[in-house]
Amino acid sequence: MTVTAAAPAPDIEDDNSVGSVFRAYLNRLRGGDVGSLPALLGFVALVILFAAMRPDTFASSRNAANLLTQSAPVIFIAMGLVFILLLGEIDLGAGYTAGTSAAVMGVLMTNHGIAWPLAVVACVATGVVVGLLVGLLVARLDIPSFVVTLAFFLGLQGVLLLVIGEGGTLSITSPTILAIMNNNLSPMLGWLFFAVVVLGFAGSLFWSTATRRRAGLPVASSGVMIAKVLALAIPLGIATYLLNLERAVNPLIKSLRGIPIVVPFTLVFLVVLSFLLGRTAFGRHVYAVGGNTEAARRAGINVPAIKIMCFIIGSSMAAIAGILFASRDNSVSPTTGGASTLLYAVGAAVIGGTSLFGGKGRVADAILGGLVIAVIDNGLPLITQKSGIQFIVTGLVLLLAASVDAISRRRSAATGR
Repeated sequence: MTVTAAAPAPDIEDDNSVGSVFRAYLNRLRGGDVGSLPALLGFVALVILFAAMRPDTFASSRNAANLLTQSAPVIFIAMGLVFILLLGEIDLGAGYTAGTSAAVMGVLMTNHGIAWPLAVVACVATGVVVGLLVGLLVARLDIPSFVVTLAFFLGLQGVLLLVIGEGGTLSITSPTILAIMNNNLSPMLGWLFFAVVVLGFAGSLFWSTATRRRAGLPVASSGVMIAKVLALAIPLGIATYLLNLERAVNPLIKSLRGIPIVVPFTLVFLVVLSFLLGRTAFGRHVYAVGGNTEAARRAGINVPAIKIMCFIIGSSMAAIAGILFASRDNSVSPTTGGASTLLYAVGAAVIGGTSLFGGKGRVADAILGGLVIAVIDNGLPLITQKSGIQFIVTGLVLLLAASVDAISRRRSAATGR
């Protein structure tokens, strides 16, 4: 009797090599799961276009820092909207939630001499209250979110006017609040920030791999992990180097170097919200409700509670965006959070890859989409002074993003992916 030696078990990592992962990604693209790839390609194309047309103004470290600070408030509103859009809902009042919350903070600090920490707590609490009211009306009374938030869009404009007065302006003088959008990290702290981000990302990959390996699940090869770390480290290192260059017009009077403080400020919220959405039961329930509300309800998920919590998160992030508006403008006015703020925030989330139909999206989508909006908003005025063109181009980009989302969903349904 001949005994045949058993073939060695395949290495779990062999099926997850760089080539295998890349082929799997291509298959997902063919199946309609394009994710944030269109936004990333659009961002790169726009940067190259504007840099080629205006190399002396657009392609400068000074303008790069302006892009980051210019996009931050919209990005914060968009990060909150991601939670709401994942449910297939909408919040039309997010912009004026930001303005009203900032007005509350401004009145407390400017008119009543309240210390900035308490004023900030009151600002965020205002956002929480607004989100709770909206969530209760949507989740408990089943009023469409479009109607509820449209009412808040109108009502909060009135509240904002009553708080600060028509045509009035509240000056913000707190050095701490103003520093968020106007100050920079020192070059040394900038490189320390770079190291912390890269090492933290590498550590999270290692921890995730070790956890999956202990559970007997397939893990990515070391080559894939290294490629992911380099994909973050290289562009971040280049950005850190460029932002650490002197960008002041007259550095003898005041030096202007380093990463804007709002960048690490944004990263903290990105990490926390991404963990909440991607690594907790709450996040899984959000995706479940957005994917199929009735199935989620039958599975025992408290759908009303999930909706209320998402609206609270969305309005709280809008309130924090109000702090950024106040810091950037050194004041709060009746127009804070108004104009095109909401449209840009919704556009940022959708352009980044969050689906308007619910069930698909990430917090990081808001950052990528916000940068695309900021590049358009920043680059077009350097080419043409006609503001109408800017609105047309932004609208077309948003329409294109929505079209890509609709087409990818149809493709996914057709392929069964």
